[in-house]
Amino acid sequence: MSGAQGPPAPRWPARDPGAQPERTRLAWRRTTLTFFVSVALALRLVVVEGGGAAAALALSVAVLAWLVLLVVAHRRIRAMASARPAAMDQRLVWVTALCVLALIVVGGVALW
Repeated sequence: MSGAQGPPAPRWPARDPGAQPERTRLAWRRTTLTFFVSVALALRLVVVEGGGAAAALALSVAVLAWLVLLVVAHRRIRAMASARPAAMDQRLVWVTALCVLALIVVGGVALW
């Protein structure tokens, strides 16, 4: 019997259009939480260890970078709520990268 067969069964489950934005929102939240933990460790360094002026300056930069990252993350999370979210603005990409670089510098100062 050479009858026509139906379409082949999908190998993977069908794509859930709501899953990707949800994963992106969760990733932004994890990133801001991790950033907060890093800032808290820098605060501990200044308060408990008495890191000095360089550590206090690094802590201020870290807190400022964390607050900026919170604003960027909140804007992106709100944008992900729409049915077809737009791509992230190039300025926000650069701001996010600068915040991460600031955290790297703070970590370097803290370890030095």
